[in-house]
Amino acid sequence: MMAMIGLDLVVKTIIISASGALAPGPLTSAVAAWGARRGWGAGLRASLGHMLVEVPLVTIIALGISNILANPELQRWIALFGGIFLLLFGYMTIRDGLRGGSLNEPVGRLGASPFMIGVSLSLFNPFFVVWWIGTGAPLIMQAYDSGGYLGVFLMYIAHVWLDYAWLSVVAHVASLGGRHERIYRLLLLILGAMIFYFGIEFITLAIA
Repeated sequence: MMAMIGLDLVVKTIIISASGALAPGPLTSAVAAWGARRGWGAGLRASLGHMLVEVPLVTIIALGISNILANPELQRWIALFGGIFLLLFGYMTIRDGLRGGSLNEPVGRLGASPFMIGVSLSLFNPFFVVWWIGTGAPLIMQAYDSGGYLGVFLMYIAHVWLDYAWLSVVAHVASLGGRHERIYRLLLLILGAMIFYFGIEFITLAIA
């Protein structure tokens, strides 16, 4: 089914989504803190809470884009904005990879449960919303153009499994004492460079 939206878009979605998932932030840190106590299951439950906020946001973006796809000028602006955002995001990803960040860094009170942590640290994280508006919107636009709402659904599947996998891994690693931070930093550096590539690609499409 993934062939419907193109293997290139699937790969692009996975790489861009991975960079967002791996970037140090309050949700990653909170899941690590919970994982040190409850293991990988804390990451799974936090991912469910995260998805509860994310699915409506993706749906709203998709519904809005579906009515304006015929406007090539707007598509160019979305691509340009997304490209600039990706360049900035790539820079921040590489920066964080170079200076590092502890997977076990606690974030205040853990809250009622990993699930509610996933909900609250997504709902009240402006960077999460900006990521989907700036970077996710061009991906949704391309997926809709390739396969309609089914294409958007398949694109989201290519995105969301990484949230479950990454947060579960973070929780598991934290439960082992966080001994794999060098691999974490290396992944950030590699993904940051790839994000730069996609940022240039989006900008090229916008100005072509």
